[in-house]
Amino acid sequence: MASTDNTLDTGKRAGRDGADDLAGLEAGLDALDSVQIRRTSLRETLVRKVLPPVTAVALVLAVWQVLVWAEVVPAYKLPAPSDVWGEVRTAWLQGTLLDYIWTSVSRGLLGFLLALAIGTPLGLLVARVKFVRAAIGPILSGLQSLPSVAWVPPAVLWLGLNNSMMYAVILLGAVPSIANGLVAGVDQIPPLFLRAGRTLGATGLLEARHVVMPAALPGYLAGLKQGWAFSWRSLMAAEIIASSPDLGLGLGQLLENGRNNSSMSQVFLAIFLILLVGIAVDLLFFSPLERRVLRGRGLLVTR
Repeated sequence: MASTDNTLDTGKRAGRDGADDLAGLEAGLDALDSVQIRRTSLRETLVRKVLPPVTAVALVLAVWQVLVWAEVVPAYKLPAPSDVWGEVRTAWLQGTLLDYIWTSVSRGLLGFLLALAIGTPLGLLVARVKFVRAAIGPILSGLQSLPSVAWVPPAVLWLGLNNSMMYAVILLGAVPSIANGLVAGVDQIPPLFLRAGRTLGATGLLEARHVVMPAALPGYLAGLKQGWAFSWRSLMAAEIIASSPDLGLGLGQLLENGRNNSSMSQVFLAIFLILLVGIAVDLLFFSPLERRVLRGRGLLVTR
């Protein structure tokens, strides 16, 4: 009887321990499910996202002004912030400021969209077909590392001084980055996802649309961001080197005109506008898109 009682007690304790473990697991899962997704308050947004860059810009301007006052370099090499602001004001009053920006931005966006239309199917082809990857993969990597400015002279000789030359330089700079980003994203897809998709009937284009592209989206998005950076840099290189009245006056040509006129304030104006466009595109398009992708995968709790 004592042996039987000990066995029963042991079984009861094991049952209670198992129930406790199950209850603990359920409590942990409930705790995960109960994470509250809250909207960030305006004050918190200002403190965390607006105040740091504003402080950094103010610090840079203060150091810049101190260097001007200290006359570390001659004034014709380092203009005061007020001189650059005077260039901004003059261009605004003359009605040319927005023309500078729109001429370059319209080219950059159209070139990027063309690169997107070419780089996406190319990346899928390289990622999914072994022979194509072996043949083209190293070439894409080499093209991505090639400075985009190297394409300007041959593009001018092939196409002349026109917008087609600009778009050719943008495509040669951006397509490899977009394609390689998509290839990297596809390589990171767990094989189980692909097998599950095939089991459910997703093959060919259906697999690419419903399985491969959604699963590769983080890597693809990184490639898009890099592709835009290459598009913008390629365009600036083309506008600096290639000059023609038919091309209009973009930001790159404004920078080159400042150098030719020995006007550092105009050079700083062009640099400021080029930087401003790059930051604006990232904040208005790529950052929200990246947050949406992370939120959709449960990687972004607050919003």
